[in-house]
Parts: sequence; structure tokens; C-alpha cells
Amino acid sequence: MSSHPDLRLGTGAWVVVCDGAKALIFENAGDAEFPDLRMQHAEEQPDLPTRDIGTDAPGRAANSVGSARSAMEQPDYHDQSETQFLADLAGRLDRAVQEGRARELAIVAPPRALGKLRKALSPHVQKAVVAEVDKDLVGLPVKDIEKHLFGEKSLFSRRL
Repeated sequence: MSSHPDLRLGTGAWVVVCDGAKALIFENAGDAEFPDLRMQHAEEQPDLPTRDIGTDAPGRAANSVGSARSAMEQPDYHDQSETQFLADLAGRLDRAVQEGRARELAIVAPPRALGKLRKALSPHVQKAVVAEVDKDLVGLPVKDIEKHLFGEKSLFSRRL
């Protein structure tokens, strides 16, 4: 398990652990030396495959020359759903930064979700982001998220 020993987050910093369907927002109740993540908010949307989201058959297009018709590619509703979820998350983070509730952010997400989220972040949030970690940790318990991010310096590790 590789940790990020250079990841130093001050008291009150937010750690956003997400993917395209789930977001966990933690606040560091510890300090930069001994972080202690506390859950502030969690949300999840159903992570359905495209075949279960889209109900219409793909459309058909008529060629302007001749009588041939071809099927159109079915939209990737799963991808659209992920993109919308991450855009909504970016909006919530923007409000938190603008209202002064979050001054420092670390974002932890798999590369695909991290890329989509990065595109949706406002300039205010971009300035508040102090770290990005391209890992999928959203399904892990808090103690394991802390270990992945901070190694042995996490408060949980020191309690054992």
C-alpha cells in the first residue's frame, strides 16, 4: 500500500474522495502532522450501466443519396450520468469555497473521474486544490483511506 507522505493538509482541509457515482467529503480534524479525517458528507447515485439507463432503441438515419439507412450509435448514458454527477459535485465544492467553508482541498479519484472533475472545477476551487491523488479509494473504509493517503502518520494508525 503506497501512501503519500508529502501530502500535508492543515486543520479544516477537505478531502474529497469520489468516482463517477459516489462522493465522500471528509474534513481534517487533525493537523498537517497528524491528520484525522472526519466524514462531513456522502452521496451516491445509482451506478447503472447504459443498457439499464437508456430505454429507447438507437435511432436510424437516412442517407441523402440512395435508399440506405444506418443505425445511429446509442448515447453512452452511463458516461453522461458520471459527467453530470461530477459537475454537480464541482458546483457544491464551488459554493463551499465561495462561502469560506473549504479553504484547502485534496481530491482523490480514479484518473477518468479526476479528469472529468478537473474540467468542471471553477477557478475558485482550482485555487483551493492543494493535492490531487489519482486512486480509486471510494469503496474503502475511512481507516484505509487515511492509511493510503497518509501512511503511519494518520491519527487512526497512531491509535492502534
